[in-house]
Amino acid sequence: MASTAEIALIRCPPCGATNRVPVAALNTGKRPVCGRCKTPLPAASGPVTVTDANFAREVEAAPTPVLLDMWAAWCGPCRMLAPIVDELAGELAGRVKVGKLNVDENPSTAGRFGVRSIPTLLVLKGGREVDRIVGVVPKAEIARRLERAIA
Repeated sequence: MASTAEIALIRCPPCGATNRVPVAALNTGKRPVCGRCKTPLPAASGPVTVTDANFAREVEAAPTPVLLDMWAAWCGPCRMLAPIVDELAGELAGRVKVGKLNVDENPSTAGRFGVRSIPTLLVLKGGREVDRIVGVVPKAEIARRLERAIA
């Protein structure tokens, strides 16, 4: 049996049932349905935490493009951009994986991509950078650039 760390609990909006869904299934882009009413469940929303240690698993192995937010706790503009990144994670779930990487705690990955200013948003496919957004930009602009990566 899978451990609790490998199971996501997703509440069904129409009937209120709590469903146990394997995280591995969510990461492969599968859309689970409610066990009670058979309604498609919303994908687990919210960005994943990316580190130097899990970069290969979370980003390089992702079946969809990845929006990676490079940030730091002390950075005011990063805190301004965080709600936008969270919204995009929910809205694009299943089409784009969204991750957050703290550059202070993970200098190897930040250095690998030559991140010199934060916030920096990287759009990656198969672990390779296909687009870069530096600074605080409107949500619509980020979404437009993500749509290019999805196509």
